Amino acid sequence: MASEANIYIGPAAGIAASLLWTATSLLFTAAGQRLGPTVVNALRIIIAVVLLGVTHRFLTGLWIPQAAPSQVMFLAVSGIVGLAIGDQALFTAFVDIGPRISMLIMTTSPLFAALFGWLALGERISSVGWIGIAITIAGVAWVVNERPEKNTDSTVGAHRTRGIVLAFIGGTCQAGGLLLSKQGIGHGVVPIEQHIDPQTATYIRMFFAGLAVLPILLVRNIRQRKRLAAGYEPVRIGTPRAGFVFMTMGAVVGPYLGVWMSLVASDRASLGVAQTLCSLAPIFILPVLAFGFKQRISLRAVLGALVAVAGSTLLFFYPQ
Repeated sequence: MASEANIYIGPAAGIAASLLWTATSLLFTAAGQRLGPTVVNALRIIIAVVLLGVTHRFLTGLWIPQAAPSQVMFLAVSGIVGLAIGDQALFTAFVDIGPRISMLIMTTSPLFAALFGWLALGERISSVGWIGIAITIAGVAWVVNERPEKNTDSTVGAHRTRGIVLAFIGGTCQAGGLLLSKQGIGHGVVPIEQHIDPQTATYIRMFFAGLAVLPILLVRNIRQRKRLAAGYEPVRIGTPRAGFVFMTMGAVVGPYLGVWMSLVASDRASLGVAQTLCSLAPIFILPVLAFGFKQRISLRAVLGALVAVAGSTLLFFYPQ
């Protein structure tokens, strides 16, 4: 009975990660409107590193994690690829082509993850699992590809091409980061008795992501100062105090708990399954928008969500 229950830990963690990232997107949007994206991007990782360090100390009694040098290397590269480069590419794509097209392109990340898992770890997904992945991706893509009533995407000139390329880079880096995280835990690298806990792996990964994002933030701060010196005044909504509250809450549910759950998913399930179930935020946000923000949700969005949920159900009960 216990072994059967363990089968569902990975899929359940993937769904939990999607739920957490749904909340994160709303909280960081509110924080960015009050503080600006640069401040939010910097502080979210710092807060996550502190929380992960305190949690690791509580769970293990150690401040410095114990892991083989090869595991640390994989996790360091994972933090740089997935959380620094990947996130930066995706955020820039949001600006260039808008969130709708960016998220549509990001639905390819489970396919990249399944390919990487097969090539690097020899992971195989059952025929039912592939059907579940295909149905889930189709449902998410159907929802994301719905055209808004007013086209707010910026799709002009060279920025459109750059945005599309960056969105694909973001999806590839997300899948590659998950693969490197799984190898950092120990899969395919060290014997199973030397595998480290996903919480420890998240701590190491986030620490190196914080180091990697510093030069990116430095460049953005220099550009911001030049814009301010030229007379540009950023538009802020609400108070900075509320922004810090939203940012802290977002850091807890996203970089802290959300990334942790995504590594639990990759540890307990194949990469393709884990990445698919970690990519359901566009579906989970629909009821929040409908009931929390009183936005009208189209029939197409509802049907697409039902399709994605059906595919996710297959993956949950037939993960391997």
